[in-house]
Amino acid sequence: MIDYKKDLNKEQYKVVTEADGPCLVLAGAGSGKTRTLVYRTAYLIEKGIKPENILLVTFTNKAANEMMERVTSLLNFDLPNFQGGTFHRIANRILRKYADRLGYTRGFTILDQEDSVSQIKSAMEEIGVKSANGGFPKPKAVQGMISYARNTNQEVKEVVENYYGYPDFIARKVEDIAFIYHKKNKSSSAMDFDDLLLNWLKLLQQFPDIKEKLSRQFEYILVDEYQDTNHIQAGIIQHLASFHRNVLVVGDDSQSIYSFRAADVKNILDFPKLFPETKIYKIETNYRSSPQILDFANEIIKNNINQYQKKLKPICSDDCLPGLIVARDENQQAVQVIKNIMRFHREGVDYKSMAVLFRASYQSADLQLEMAKQNIPYVVRGGMRYFEQAHIKDIVAYLKVWGNPTDQIAWQRILLNRPGIGIKKAQGVLKKIQDVSEIKEILNTKIELSGQAGLSWQKVCSVFQYFLELDSSQKGYLAEAIKFILDQGYEQYLKDNYENYRDRMDDLNQLMNFVAMYLDLDKLLADVMLSENYSADNKKEENAVILSTIHQAKGLEWPVVFIIGMRDGHFPHHKSLENSKELEEERRLFYVAATRAKNILNLLYPQRSFSYKFGEVFSRPSQFIREIDKTKYMEQGQRSDFSMAGDDFDDGESVIYVD
Repeated sequence: MIDYKKDLNKEQYKVVTEADGPCLVLAGAGSGKTRTLVYRTAYLIEKGIKPENILLVTFTNKAANEMMERVTSLLNFDLPNFQGGTFHRIANRILRKYADRLGYTRGFTILDQEDSVSQIKSAMEEIGVKSANGGFPKPKAVQGMISYARNTNQEVKEVVENYYGYPDFIARKVEDIAFIYHKKNKSSSAMDFDDLLLNWLKLLQQFPDIKEKLSRQFEYILVDEYQDTNHIQAGIIQHLASFHRNVLVVGDDSQSIYSFRAADVKNILDFPKLFPETKIYKIETNYRSSPQILDFANEIIKNNINQYQKKLKPICSDDCLPGLIVARDENQQAVQVIKNIMRFHREGVDYKSMAVLFRASYQSADLQLEMAKQNIPYVVRGGMRYFEQAHIKDIVAYLKVWGNPTDQIAWQRILLNRPGIGIKKAQGVLKKIQDVSEIKEILNTKIELSGQAGLSWQKVCSVFQYFLELDSSQKGYLAEAIKFILDQGYEQYLKDNYENYRDRMDDLNQLMNFVAMYLDLDKLLADVMLSENYSADNKKEENAVILSTIHQAKGLEWPVVFIIGMRDGHFPHHKSLENSKELEEERRLFYVAATRAKNILNLLYPQRSFSYKFGEVFSRPSQFIREIDKTKYMEQGQRSDFSMAGDDFDDGESVIYVD
């Protein structure tokens, strides 16, 4: 028998031994929620509940497998009939038995992302919609729009217009495509990943006998990361728990940060409304962070109105207060991060024990370049390095050709991104200009391309003609060059091809600000090449500093954490300032970032930056910093009366200026 009192703290023990009926477990960051779920599952089995009558739902297969292994290890015997896994895996298992009730065969096909996009493309062709010439989103982007609408329980037309910013006539076409797409899937007995969940919910809603059978079977239901569920998943759980009502959901509303993936924080906030007899448990003992970091995190989240009140309590010993480092600009911000990383490394901290977190990937551009210059190993978690991203490489290709017109690789990238130009036509163009070393000569070279390809070549030529007319002695001329590329069709290309085109445009806006600091094209290209070569040489580096967006860092922890870009308009994002719901999610994002740190937490804030549009721009520290009691963090560096265009901290105090 497992000694539960010995293995668990008091908060965890109460959940494991008492949580019958509807239960909401609010598990704070680093509080051992996985341990609680594992022991609760083992406890139920030891009490005689059959494994097939327990349903454990997780969000990743990795989490499900880890929990199963830990339960098996605790009990010291296998559980072949245990019902556990992700929502999608369990949906597939159930639909294999009942899909015929919905008009599918039980041997239905599951469409992966590529299959879904192909089916969307077929639906577009059926109604004569083409995206080749620009102006209409590509099949992959359309698929993303339809998926988001389904998972947020919104009309397709509404999502396309309001969320993605397309006009009414395009929204109506996407709505038609969605109808045909679903009809095609049904007629061929195929389901995409969204269908798996929607059809599982339909079974429970439309067939009382199936609902009764499943809700009777699952005597106990346990759901992990409930704050990340969407409306479909919450509906499924509500129906499955209708008979026994033994449903235990574990989550933390303070860590609900995935609304862009259709997660709805209201599911966890409103759980007691769905189940009025809900018992609420709080697991607030934190095993990860120092008391000082937890005090800081508690200060962050207390300003949210829509939340369950809770307070993380430390187990770890005292350490230093979180630090606020105010830098002159983004470049100095990068330098300060690197100085601290090098100092910690000299003191014996492995590179892999340090992480730099940011609200958006574009905020790390200066840092990545500076780390390459200083030869500090780093990896970007869950994404590509800034200068490796396709949209950055697309734009930089124009600058490379500008600097070296014989760069055939850059030329090929430019040409293949233009509608109507395939590999054969691109090779034909490259053959004609391969020995020409001046842009002017290339523009005067006779290139015979007809139709869409001819128009595309004319646009390419217009870009380089514009480059030639720029005054290279004026600061910001390189940013003007990039702006012209965007205006000549590349921004529309992003919008038509990528569901996350806004994020990509943020990256490119940062690229414009970044290159605006250069007067010398060759110097810029040399720095970009340094970053590219560094990336190629260090792809397999194991002991490396982690660079990550905060979204990608959730669930992870490091002894040393830096959070950069802590200034108004960037974090919180300026688009969230007029929407209280979005602002609260931004604050939760900051809370998640702070609670990734175990021993040392440093926040960095650049006081000014250069914008190609507005010149030098001064910023205030993030409102999230200004909300926090100043005794909860330590200002690092020399104080200064540096003025931010007459707009200092709210109370008028001077800010730190790190030299």
